Amino acid sequence: MSDEQILLAEHIGLRVGDKIILDDCSLSLKKGELKVLIGPSGAGKSTFLQCLNLLQTPDTGSITLEGHPLDMKKPRALCDYRTKVGMIFQDFKLFDHLTAIDNVSIALKKVKGLSEKNARQRAETELDRVNLTDQATLYPAQLSGGQKQRVAFARALAMDPLILLLDEPTSALDPELVGEVLQVIRDLSSRGMTMVMATHQMDFIRQIASEIIFMEHGRILEQGNPETLLGDGIQSRTKQFYTSLASV
Repeated sequence: MSDEQILLAEHIGLRVGDKIILDDCSLSLKKGELKVLIGPSGAGKSTFLQCLNLLQTPDTGSITLEGHPLDMKKPRALCDYRTKVGMIFQDFKLFDHLTAIDNVSIALKKVKGLSEKNARQRAETELDRVNLTDQATLYPAQLSGGQKQRVAFARALAMDPLILLLDEPTSALDPELVGEVLQVIRDLSSRGMTMVMATHQMDFIRQIASEIIFMEHGRILEQGNPETLLGDGIQSRTKQFYTSLASV
């Protein structure tokens, strides 16, 4: 992990009608960090990630990527930004009519302009990276949930993102399939991939997170490294939440 700041989101706010969804949320991300968003359902974690990827445009706040402020009103700037900030969804978002390899290669052809041959070669590389070489020609309906999520990782990684945003990547999986997706995240972290992840996998968080960000009611209430928020003798809202999940 380096001291190089990649992403800075400041004072992000979002309303829907009179309801405040996000209230003055800020995040700074350095190269190689894995920051984890936790909190109860409805806390705003997924919405914050969607605002970081500009799938939802915040009402207030600013985003700076590699030192360059993002103009959220310019479609070309948004398109370029999204190629650098990839996103993994809890429900995979695969094209059901395409095979695994075609799900990975389609954006390489449509967005990056690669030839069919080069796009396919890159897709094969990324599928191998997530241990899915033998499933390359299968359709989503023929894959397990864990395999579908690994295809989604391969698709995102093929775009060479600077950052990956992970929105509850294991929540739609059967318990026995969670481990294979968490292993992909471990491998990416060990290789220096910069990530922000919303999850309820508490033991995983404690082992691997650079920083925990606890959200509730659309606000960031606490943030710090796992030892600071979850260590022995610590009295924090984060640890209270952690303990409540661990006891379920």
